[in-house]
Amino acid sequence: MSKTILIVDDSASIRQVVSITLKGAGHEVIEAFDGKDGLSKLDGKKIHLIISDVNMPNMGGIDMVKAIKQIPAYKFTPIIMLTTEGSEDMKKQGKAIGAKAWMVKPFKPEQMLQAVAMLT
Repeated sequence: MSKTILIVDDSASIRQVVSITLKGAGHEVIEAFDGKDGLSKLDGKKIHLIISDVNMPNMGGIDMVKAIKQIPAYKFTPIIMLTTEGSEDMKKQGKAIGAKAWMVKPFKPEQMLQAVAMLT
């Protein structure tokens, strides 16, 4: 079943690779280039999953997730952090704010689709 997934990453090439992977599996994709742009895309439509980078200009992924958890309509939307950050400290911080999964770049498309299937 097709799900709507928001991808938030300041790298256009990462957004493109993730988008191609998800669209190839039949999902609808919305793209945002940083946390502020990601928040602006949460305009009431149903989002089944959010995939976000951690380090971005203007607003990073951690701050964006904290803000999303304050929005009643999106409070329980699962979030995957997709980042170059692999430290246990960062993973703990992500989990503490409500991220459901942590994937380190570069990622394998089948690994991404498996995580999406588990969380949606």
